[in-house]
Amino acid sequence: MSKSTTTNQERHLPQALVSIGAPVLGCLIGLIIGAFLILLAKADPIGAYQTMLKGAFGGERQITETLLKAGPLLLIALGLTTAFRAKIWNIGAEGQYYMGALFGGLVALYLTDLPRPLLLTLMLLAAIVGGMVWAYVAAFLKVRMGMNEIISTLMLNYIAILLMEYLARGPLQEPGGYLPVSAQFDKVTKLPLLFGTRVHLGVLIAVLLVPVIYTLLWSTPLGFRVRAVGSRASVARYAGVNVEKIIVFVLVLSGGFAGLAGIIEVATLHTRLKGGISQGYGFSAILVALLGRMNPIGVTVAALFFAALIIGAESMHVVYGLPVSLADAIQAVIVLSVLAVDATARRRMDS
Repeated sequence: MSKSTTTNQERHLPQALVSIGAPVLGCLIGLIIGAFLILLAKADPIGAYQTMLKGAFGGERQITETLLKAGPLLLIALGLTTAFRAKIWNIGAEGQYYMGALFGGLVALYLTDLPRPLLLTLMLLAAIVGGMVWAYVAAFLKVRMGMNEIISTLMLNYIAILLMEYLARGPLQEPGGYLPVSAQFDKVTKLPLLFGTRVHLGVLIAVLLVPVIYTLLWSTPLGFRVRAVGSRASVARYAGVNVEKIIVFVLVLSGGFAGLAGIIEVATLHTRLKGGISQGYGFSAILVALLGRMNPIGVTVAALFFAALIIGAESMHVVYGLPVSLADAIQAVIVLSVLAVDATARRRMDS
């Protein structure tokens, strides 16, 4: 074995340890801090965590609920991972989720005479287009006018949410109804269920997209250009990469994924257009992408972890009377802990 080969292996070993060890250590630290938060709420941390674990994975019904919650988180986070790899910070997945639900919902409301396979296909494609269109607005503002994408995508969230609420109270309101909701979707718009459970096709779509995004980022010239822009845009531009096209691509792709998650969730859970169709998936998916270290495999694990926290928090609420929002606090603490441990480890490696 040559000396250079040995040196490369020595370099890769610490990197691998950091990649695996930082999230694990960060999660442990976050859970310990979360235990103190539970103590402040005058509850037993060990018992609360046991209740949380049982509530998320204690049986077939609990596992099903966790998978259903993980599906939209994973789908949105995969799209955000692509954008974040290019250091394009799309904070607008929530609005793109709403626009995808709106575009797909219009198909579900007005094209029910179509054969079911065609209807479902058009519904999903329309949702992707809706999310893409909304993300393209931010991409246009970024590329053509130099506007910071964090600001533009964040503001577009509120426009999309308020637009949905307006339409549900006005043009799309259920005929003869008094509530701010659209007419209920026809049963044919529901996605097929898998293996006789409540797990639907949308969860499978999210899982199947994991290897697709992994291959895109690490095994294609396009993925190399995305990562090159994220590494240093000026160097990538000098090497011939069209940075503006990459910015548009990653924003539009992430928007399409968020839009797809929107119609999947609405068609399978809410079955009508209205305000409040998201449980903050677009914002939570940002944390999932960061906790998963912007790697599709890590993002899958992070999505399951976050889903377990959310579902388990409901059990803690029932058993211990703890607020469900405590799960949000624990999520944030865990992400901050992982990022802090990762930054510390990398700084020591470089020194």
